[in-house]
Amino acid sequence: MIEDDCADNGIPLPNVTSKILSKVIEYYKKHVETPKLDEHATTVDDELKAWDADFVKVNQATLFDLILDANYLNIKSLLDLTCQTVAYTIKGKTPEEIRKTFNIKNDLTPEQEDEVRRENQWAFE
Repeated sequence: MIEDDCADNGIPLPNVTSKILSKVIEYYKKHVETPKLDEHATTVDDELKAWDADFVKVNQATLFDLILDANYLNIKSLLDLTCQTVAYTIKGKTPEEIRKTFNIKNDLTPEQEDEVRRENQWAFE
């Protein structure tokens, strides 16, 4: 339980680095400061989407740290944005291309890989 004097002592965030926390704060500031006016909703929404797209143009390590921290801090909108970015990165790629993109070692034998392809043939069409 956090006590009333937590502002004086700080709030421990053991799983969050200062670099990523500053990015999270930047994200929150932008989303809080953006007006929610009905008459300009389309323009404001387009500007915020453009800002979000630019915000996630970071290296892979930073993007994955943002995902982990958004999950840890329970920031659904940031988690959705960062996970969607990873989904766009994967979209249309072969398993080999995905492994190369994310530096994933293929630990399946050729026989196991053939079996997976047979069982999930729909995914490879």
